[in-house]
Amino acid sequence: MFYVYILQSLKDGRTYVGYTEDLEKRLLEHNAGRSKSTRNRAPFKIIYSEEFLSQKEAKARELFWKSGTGRRKMKGFFK
Repeated sequence: MFYVYILQSLKDGRTYVGYTEDLEKRLLEHNAGRSKSTRNRAPFKIIYSEEFLSQKEAKARELFWKSGTGRRKMKGFFK
């Protein structure tokens, strides 16, 4: 299984979108500062996740959430 996730920084309130095979492990990596793109914004909480059977589907959905349309939709859901 693959997961697309949206994290929210408890430090500055900004969001981060990613995908992974192991959601719990990935959250621990983000919070431990092992992810270059989120290192300075930890700690994080998961505010949304989706499950997919293939990596291809997960990557496509991640790209949607990172697009302008996805970001606008995200603001409507989570802010």
